[in-house]
Amino acid sequence: MTTLTFEDFKPGRFGTFGPRHVSREEILAFAAEFDPQPMHLDEEAAKKSMLRGLSGSGWHLGSLMMRMLFDGFIGRTASLGAPGVNEMRWVAPLRPGDDLTLDVDVVEARVSKSRPETGIVTFKGTIRNARGEMLCEMEAPIMISRRDAASA
Repeated sequence: MTTLTFEDFKPGRFGTFGPRHVSREEILAFAAEFDPQPMHLDEEAAKKSMLRGLSGSGWHLGSLMMRMLFDGFIGRTASLGAPGVNEMRWVAPLRPGDDLTLDVDVVEARVSKSRPETGIVTFKGTIRNARGEMLCEMEAPIMISRRDAASA
């Protein structure tokens, strides 16, 4: 399998990944471990919340996005890690039974000024459910080796 390097990422649409099915059990397990708020754990409490039903944690959705990014391309990229996340927005609730699709765009690709053997690629990821509703949007830079540095 070819390793993707900085030069493989040009501004524009990079790809679409998924689908990824999310079960009720998965939502409950994540919430119990990491975000035990009533709207993520208790169906009756969730019905009375502003979400009007059981919903997955936004942090669960972010974790699912990271897994989909890894499976889609980061796992075969000369990634050097990320300096953080520029923006993360939860737009609509993650529901049990949702089938998620991730659209990835390259917002910017530039060579690092302090480390010219490294490129910085800013990605925008958008997760939608099977109805096409946007659930989550994230923009984050990733440091990626340049082709000559990756082959050295």
